[in-house]
Amino acid sequence: MIAEAMVRSASQIPHAWSMVEVDINELVALRNRERHAFRQREGINLTYLPFALKAVAGALKDNPTLNASWGDDHIVLKRRINLGIAVAAPTGLVVPVIHDADRLSIAGLAHAIDDLAGRARSGALRLEDVQGGTFTVNNTGALGSSISGPIINHPQAGILTTEAVQQRPVVINDAIAIRWMMNLCLSFDHRINDGEESGAFLQSVKRRLEAVDGDTPIY
Repeated sequence: MIAEAMVRSASQIPHAWSMVEVDINELVALRNRERHAFRQREGINLTYLPFALKAVAGALKDNPTLNASWGDDHIVLKRRINLGIAVAAPTGLVVPVIHDADRLSIAGLAHAIDDLAGRARSGALRLEDVQGGTFTVNNTGALGSSISGPIINHPQAGILTTEAVQQRPVVINDAIAIRWMMNLCLSFDHRINDGEESGAFLQSVKRRLEAVDGDTPIY
């Protein structure tokens, strides 16, 4: 099913691609501060992915043409924000869906990711777990990737990859500093969105991730 969707996507969707760098220094600090207590309270790991999904869900609200599909020569906007998350399962790539992801806290997203990824790897997903996705996020950074050109999950309007978290030298106030950075790579359907819309979406995700600080609520 995934293979057929990828072939259909590559042949039917005119892909375009864009990337931004994100300074997640404060996000890394918050996660490092909270992850041990979070693990004790919740029984699961606090990764970077739920922070990314929270930012993506908010950005999709601001940029609804990324939460859309193409049908019969017109754009179909989606009312719900249902985020697919790519999971490498023993049988191949699976994309379970977090329905109404915009309604969940970071902790809620972390639990949803842990539950769906675990059941995807054990072959215990239900049909409804893989239906209704409106946008997909793939954490290719977990594989050490820095830049990706993902194939859109047909018939969605886009897919975002979160790349490896790395320390890099950056210029801040005319001085070089070492910061924790992450690339975000977006493939989008050029029938639905142009550079202006895709750029606005990426900048919205970037702003939300860079706004994370010690006061950002997890719950």
